[in-house]
Amino acid sequence: MTIYPAIDIKGGRCVRLTQGRADQETVYSENPAEVAAAFRAAGSTWVHVVDLDGAFAGEPQNLKAVSAIVALGMKVQLGGGLRTRAAVEQALNSGVSRVVIGTRAAESESFVRELVQSFGQKIAVGIDAKNGQVAVKGWVATTGTDALELARRMDAMEVSTIIYTDIGTDGMLTGPNLSAQATMLSTVQARVIASGGVSRREDVLELTKLAQRHANLDGVIVGKALYEKRVELDDLLRLAAR
Repeated sequence: MTIYPAIDIKGGRCVRLTQGRADQETVYSENPAEVAAAFRAAGSTWVHVVDLDGAFAGEPQNLKAVSAIVALGMKVQLGGGLRTRAAVEQALNSGVSRVVIGTRAAESESFVRELVQSFGQKIAVGIDAKNGQVAVKGWVATTGTDALELARRMDAMEVSTIIYTDIGTDGMLTGPNLSAQATMLSTVQARVIASGGVSRREDVLELTKLAQRHANLDGVIVGKALYEKRVELDDLLRLAAR
């Protein structure tokens, strides 16, 4: 199981939002690349980056900061504002290893299908759920789309990776929604990356147990717990490697 330490970028800085709310922002660093370098020093090969300005604006806003992280030699999984093919190509050309399509996946299946045909496993779909319904546009809007139904459709078009976020737990440090993640894992054959709620090492242990029952649990994104020093990345990497 892969640990994906998270870096959310807003205004060129490393921040965290509580449940995606722009008015609930905590700044952790003025230099996201320095944060990524610390993750790399702890042993991480991957980093999950969200361009928050891009998510709200509808197009990437922080590729310069992302490129600085790529330059460290890390594999970057990038989401936020990737709603056109040109934006996706720009991100991949900057060295990003995997891009995450969120809002546009809920709006246009043909868009995702074309990307998968062109870029294969470099395309992931982010499904952010609020009370089981898909949330989009930086979580400021909810759709009438059922998250599991969207996942089934993405799976059918051979999307290789789905990032499933339970908005109710994101940034709350209350523990992941294990039952929701288990349901998603049973619903699709695609790899699933769990996101939201990790607050302690025991949460990661529970997810490793879930991975033993569901081989398609690829990993977990960990954000606020790292910044609040509730967990240590090197320890989580060891747990996940068992």
